[in-house]
Amino acid sequence: MMKNIIFTFLLLISSNIFMNFAWYSHLKNFKNSPMLFVLIISWGLAFFEYSLQIPANRLGHTVFTLPELKMIQECISLSVFVPFSIIYMKEKISFNYIISGIFILFALFFALKK
Repeated sequence: MMKNIIFTFLLLISSNIFMNFAWYSHLKNFKNSPMLFVLIISWGLAFFEYSLQIPANRLGHTVFTLPELKMIQECISLSVFVPFSIIYMKEKISFNYIISGIFILFALFFALKK
């Protein structure tokens, strides 16, 4: 069971790294590129996201309910997005964003509470 949980988290984290690059890196790297080119690059990255996300969901559903799995996914998504946003995209994170993230962590806590 613990092995499934660890692999689920590792797959979800890896998937979200690809997701952030697929969804947002074009805003920095390909601002002036044709939309078709950007779509092809993004879909290529999204292939790897899905290749990790689908096994993560299958494995995760052996130990978590679907709502629990979704809440975990959302928290991991934001946990990966924040460093991506700050380090790679050079965005500033405000106090409001931090408070919002804390509330999302509370949501996960209550979702997983038995």
